[in-house]
Order: sequence, then structure tokens, then C-alpha cells
Amino acid sequence: MRITVVGDVLLDVDINGAATRLSPDAPVPVVDVADIRRRAGGAGLVATVLAQDGHDVALVTALSDDDGASHLRSALTGVRVLAGVPLAPTPTKTRVRIGTHPMVRFDQGCAPAPVPASTEEMLAAIASSDAIVVADYGRGITANTEIRAALADAAGRVPVVWDPHPAGSEPVEGVAVVTPNLAEALASAKAAGLEPRRTGAEEAGLYLLEKWGSGAVLVTRGEDGALLLSVGDAAQGIPAPKTNVSDPCGAGDRLAGSLAVHLGLGLDLAQAATKAVEDASAFLAAGGAASAAVVAEAAASVEEPGPSPVVELNPEIEPSPQIELKGLELVDPGELEPDGVRLAHAVRSRGGSVVATGGCFDLLHAGHARTLAAARSMGDCLIVCLNSDESVRRLKGAHRPIVSAEDRAELLLTLECVDAVVVFGEDTPEACLSELRPDIWVKGGDYTPEELPEARLVAGWGGRCVTVPFHPARSTSGLAAALAKVS
Repeated sequence: MRITVVGDVLLDVDINGAATRLSPDAPVPVVDVADIRRRAGGAGLVATVLAQDGHDVALVTALSDDDGASHLRSALTGVRVLAGVPLAPTPTKTRVRIGTHPMVRFDQGCAPAPVPASTEEMLAAIASSDAIVVADYGRGITANTEIRAALADAAGRVPVVWDPHPAGSEPVEGVAVVTPNLAEALASAKAAGLEPRRTGAEEAGLYLLEKWGSGAVLVTRGEDGALLLSVGDAAQGIPAPKTNVSDPCGAGDRLAGSLAVHLGLGLDLAQAATKAVEDASAFLAAGGAASAAVVAEAAASVEEPGPSPVVELNPEIEPSPQIELKGLELVDPGELEPDGVRLAHAVRSRGGSVVATGGCFDLLHAGHARTLAAARSMGDCLIVCLNSDESVRRLKGAHRPIVSAEDRAELLLTLECVDAVVVFGEDTPEACLSELRPDIWVKGGDYTPEELPEARLVAGWGGRCVTVPFHPARSTSGLAAALAKVS
């Protein structure tokens, strides 16, 4: 099948490594780099994946004359690239990954760019296609008037699937399917004056269906699948097969490309959409966009990190109000436990990393603050396992705690780096950890992670332990002694 992909190409860079210690300069992880991988992103990923499937693929895009563009041309193996020259550098997105978890992303050259010129070869590729995918990443290729006219003409003859972008152009009228994710659909509905809190995927999709004049709108919803809305038909929910992923990068690109292929093969809309959702899930299960990477550099001295426990991710949906725990009314410490466990489950269900730390935290001081901030920087939420009053008395003596569990929990929750508190009554946090099952367990001290008594327990579900050095001359006992002198 001859497929033309029209859209903006990005350079994706993955810096893969392991983080087993913190920097002495600041409470941030130190990443030992194992390798650096570069791959085509955006429309380039769509084209690469379709070419790997065996299709005859032409890519209508814009490529700069810089090092980033050279890497892209190397990555676009098997794709016929028809590129204009933009007056802007290659947009580059660099991700630092620990195992399969992305920790941070740096964007360069991703600001809006001038509209690139078209060529006769570009327009001819659009006109001669059996199916077309538009992967708009807001860099201007879909704003070119000649390309838009060619796409509008092609929409009357072959299936055109348009994957939109908030910073991009509106789809041309008459395309077969537009595939916004839920966040994009809700944002468009909000811009039209619809009440966002009362607007769901169906209402937003119906609004976009009328606004864009397309044959259908397929609102993608991550782990919840997709919602198909078409002219004259009832909304149809399409479930996504369950799959464990830590990074959803490329799922929307895979879905749009597959949808165009299945429509081009003659499947009806519902069948094509169902198969496209299944293809996107299988793509993520097989490694997602990172599996298309080209290894450019390697550090032989660093052992490749193994995969961490991961689950499904739904990037389009805002965090659930159920896990907004700041300001929680603290009446009974026992009431905190279900909220901490619920937070861990909610974050994990979205593919995030759960970090936990524990202690008495009696009289908060700078050492506590540094440890907590360092722990929070390692994942997507931080849950503090807090010793109850009875537990502190058994461990520290009858004169402790100085501050009650209710007040200690409330003080901890005022810190921006703390997302939830779980109070436990035992002398050690093993039972609490078994409920939370954190990906990372952080403790302050000068020993190695392997020396922690909880290390074997945490390793049992694939987690790991990290230690943070104590802040010199900062301790609760020292602070209590100083207070006693002035009282």
C-alpha cells in the first residue's frame, strides 16, 4: 500500500542509564549513562513504523540543514523523504531514562516555526497515495496552503487520518477521521465555551465532529481505550487491551498510522478503529517508540539497567481528584492509611513511580527537609510512612514523641514534596511497605542500600532502595536539647 505521511518531524533522543546515588552538590540523582539513542519522532515515527510494516511510505515534511536533521535522515530508513527547508533548527526532545522510566525531558527548538514551502514532489505524493496520515506537531507543515489544498482534494478519494496538535492547524474538511486525545478534545471544547467540568469525551467529540467537518472523531483515552463518534451514529467505546507500560510515547502515532492502513484496506470505521487501538497497545507492549531507536553512543563501563515494575499509563487524563491529598483533614491517623494506599495505586495505574520514605519526623528540621526533597525528585509521588506515637515511644523512650502523630502528619503534608502520609503502629515499616509496594524506598544514612533491613522486602516486588546522606549537625535530639536550654 502506498501511504503518504504529512507532518512535522522531531528528533527524539533517549539518554539511558542507572541512578543509584545522589549528587553531593544538590539532592538530585546522579545518572550513569549506559547509551544514547536517537530516533525519528512525530511524523517521522509514523513513517518509520509504517515502513517497518512493509508499506511504501513517502514522508512530506520539512528538514533543517543541521546535525539534528542528519540524525533524522539516518533514522528514517526505508522512508522516501520529500522535504522542504524550514527557517528553524530541528526540534529535539531529549529524555533521561532510568530503566524504562523517563525521569526528565528537555525540549530544544520546539517554538513555532515559519511555514515551510512545498514542492511538486510533495504534492504529487499526496495525490498518488492509497491512504494518508497527517501527524501535526505544530511546526507549520500543515499550514502550507498548497499542501492543505492537496489534502482536501485527496480526502474525497482516499482515507485521510488527521492526528491534530493544539499548536497546529485545524484539519481540512472532509477527512475520514480526526484522532485527538482526551486532553486535546477537552481543551478545544473549553475554547468553544463549553463548561470543562461538565464536558466529557462524548460531548467534546461531538462538538469537534461538527466543527471540523470530518467523517468521524476518535478520542483516544490511554488505558481506557477510545471513543468513536461519527456522523449519524451513536458513540462507540473501544476498550484497549491491558498492557504494562511505563512510557506511552508513540502510541498516538501508531494508532493514527494503523487506522489509515485499515481504512485503506477497506475495513469499516468501527473495525478499523478497533484494530488501530489494538495495534497501539501491542506497539507499547513491544517497547513503544524507544524500540525504534538508533544507538549512537554507548558507555561500556555501565551495566544496562533492567526494567522496573511498570503498569499502564494514561497521559491524556488529568490526575484524579481522589489523589489530591493536600489539605486532607487529619482527625484520626488511622484514616490516613487508605488515602496513602489509594494514592500509590492511582499513581501506579498511570504508569508513575511511587517513592516512599519513613521515620518518626519528630521536630522537623533541615535534614528532614533535604531527605524528603531528594526522595520526591526520584519519582512521581512521595508517601511518608510515619511512626505512630506508641511506636515512637517504644523506639525513643517515654519522653517521645514531642509532637503528636496528628501534628507530625499535618506538618509533613504542608511540604510541597510530600504527597501523602501513612501512619503505622509497628516498630518497623514492613507491613506498611507491603501495602504501598513502592518502586523506590528512600532512607537517610551513610550505609549502602543493601544494608537496609527493608532491602530484601522491597526487592521482592522489583523495587529498589536508595540512601540519602544525613545533613551534618541536624537531628531531632540535638534540636530538642537546644530547645530545653531556652525553656
